[in-house]
Amino acid sequence: MTRARISIDREFTVSEVPHRLFGSFVEHMGRCVYTGIYEPGHPEADGQGFRRDVLALTKELGATVVRYPGGNFVSGYNWEDGIGPVADRPRRLDGAWHTVESNAFGLHEFVDWSRKAGTEIMEAVNLGTRGVDAAREIVEYANHPGGTRWSDLRAKNGHKDPFNIKLWCLGNEMDGPWQIGHKTAHEYGRLAQEAAKAMRLVDPGIELVACGSSNSGMPTFGDWEHTVLTHTYEEVDYLSLHAYYQEQDGDAASFLASAVDMDHFIESVVATADAVRAKGRHKKHINLSFDEWNVWYSRPGDPDSPEQVTTRPWQEHPRVIEDRYNVTDAVVVGTLLNSLLRHGDRVKIANQAQLVNVIAPILAEPNGPAWRQTIFHPFARMAELAKGQVMRTVVDSDKVETARFGDTDLVDASITWNEETGRMALFLANRGLDEAAEVEVRLGGFDAGELTRAEVLDVPTGLDRFAKNTLELPNQVGLRPLTGVTAAGGQLTLTLPALSWAVVELNVEKA
Repeated sequence: MTRARISIDREFTVSEVPHRLFGSFVEHMGRCVYTGIYEPGHPEADGQGFRRDVLALTKELGATVVRYPGGNFVSGYNWEDGIGPVADRPRRLDGAWHTVESNAFGLHEFVDWSRKAGTEIMEAVNLGTRGVDAAREIVEYANHPGGTRWSDLRAKNGHKDPFNIKLWCLGNEMDGPWQIGHKTAHEYGRLAQEAAKAMRLVDPGIELVACGSSNSGMPTFGDWEHTVLTHTYEEVDYLSLHAYYQEQDGDAASFLASAVDMDHFIESVVATADAVRAKGRHKKHINLSFDEWNVWYSRPGDPDSPEQVTTRPWQEHPRVIEDRYNVTDAVVVGTLLNSLLRHGDRVKIANQAQLVNVIAPILAEPNGPAWRQTIFHPFARMAELAKGQVMRTVVDSDKVETARFGDTDLVDASITWNEETGRMALFLANRGLDEAAEVEVRLGGFDAGELTRAEVLDVPTGLDRFAKNTLELPNQVGLRPLTGVTAAGGQLTLTLPALSWAVVELNVEKA
């Protein structure tokens, strides 16, 4: 049996749990918007065409902030196409995903949907085909009280009061040759700097995210961040990171260790940002926005892969990358969330991509039901229970040898402590495919009290690690009670089943 010892101490914390760490993403891609969050005529549609079943699951998921409208889509998008009477909105060709965009859903609809979902808005501006003027004009439209061309047009279109959108992305993945309007680091850095200045002249209170590398494997990684921040350091608040993971060639061990790569990615970008800070003698720190992350089975040649979408006839909202997630994927997602939480001192925003249908925790059929994928469960529990302080967590675990990341801890963990409520939450994963793990947690400076929750997601009886939730069996994989957890004094012990993710919540007092 695998063994692990986890240690924390009341005096050693990382940061407050960032409220925006449990964000999601809605892009005009595939069926995320149309027949996802928005489907007029659906039996569950409200008066605005929003699917109430998807809204309910979004609230249960606990998404705190939602990025919109893209993604690759935004780099060819005219935001003005999505305002005004729907009948007057133009139909456009979207080159990013080779679809026909009806523009029936736009900025006003998203604001109304977000208010019903209880989420903050993270709006992205087009710095691919557009630039400074369009960026400052959408801020005026969204946030200025009134008495100007764009703010008065907002009122005419049905929203007298400002939207007060505080969080803005300066484009999307501009380092990628696939991006419409792709730019070099110098080109993007200068454009982002000037767009940021113009946007802040309209609303000085906004927060801005500059594009970092699309992934750490980009040939320009590191140089891109350094160059972009050299231009934009004083104008922006955050730098973005994007990463997707998948099991390749049956290498489950490396896939289950994906959070090791996420850790390294985060720490590398922090080091680069701090190097620019030192060289430029800047006073503030740039924090990170991990505004796209998830498991994504990107297989060139698949009919619904991005590479093949352009071979299809032009159509509205086709099915694109509607991955069906299994138990293994859910455990990986739990460890990625652990990585984000452990780096909460610098990662202040994170958005799992995407919310519904497109590589998503929620699936929804047209004119049919919506249900939770396996990856829904670790996200929802962590969004619900991770409150207060992120504890500095030391793990001494048996190892597994991986082809991509070398020796890796079989047990992964993050822990939070809410001093106001006296609750501590432990989020644990066993990466081992075959053996259970005996885990001992040393709670330095705490006395353990009553257990309030102990749940585990693992392989259901009679099934294997590829078990999924389906239209026919929507609850086949989920959380069940974790038995055998004991807590006394400054110690907690438990056994994690093979290939599992678990949450334990308990009352604690200062020792």
